[in-house]
Amino acid sequence: MHLLAQGLRPVEVAQRVGVDRRSVRRWKATYRATGLAGLRAKPVPGRPPRLTPQHRQRLLAWLERGAQAAGFPTDLWTCPRIAQLIRERFKVAYHVDHVGRLLHSLGLSPQRPERRAAERDEAYIRTWSRTVWPRAKKKPAG
Repeated sequence: MHLLAQGLRPVEVAQRVGVDRRSVRRWKATYRATGLAGLRAKPVPGRPPRLTPQHRQRLLAWLERGAQAAGFPTDLWTCPRIAQLIRERFKVAYHVDHVGRLLHSLGLSPQRPERRAAERDEAYIRTWSRTVWPRAKKKPAG
């Protein structure tokens, strides 16, 4: 509106702002009808969430307890398992692909478990890497 008030044509304003000239004309008509209040951004509500904030907190608590506590054979959470948990506990069907977005909104991120033997001795591996491995390499450390 400031650029239009300076005498620029809608086409020039559109080029400067990087929008279509019709948008500038629409903004100008809205400004004339409702003033600056009509130009303020309005949040687009979208579809209401299917899980209430209380349900989301309960889901988070169940996830923190682990998959075995929820009745799964291993303690690895997967999107299909979480979708099943939501379906059973809240009677809400989530597509497996959407579960990742739901988890992200809860502040969680996907993690892959490290595949390591339970018998692994980290201290021995560090010592071996520093002492034995440099002698066994074909090229000396440079």
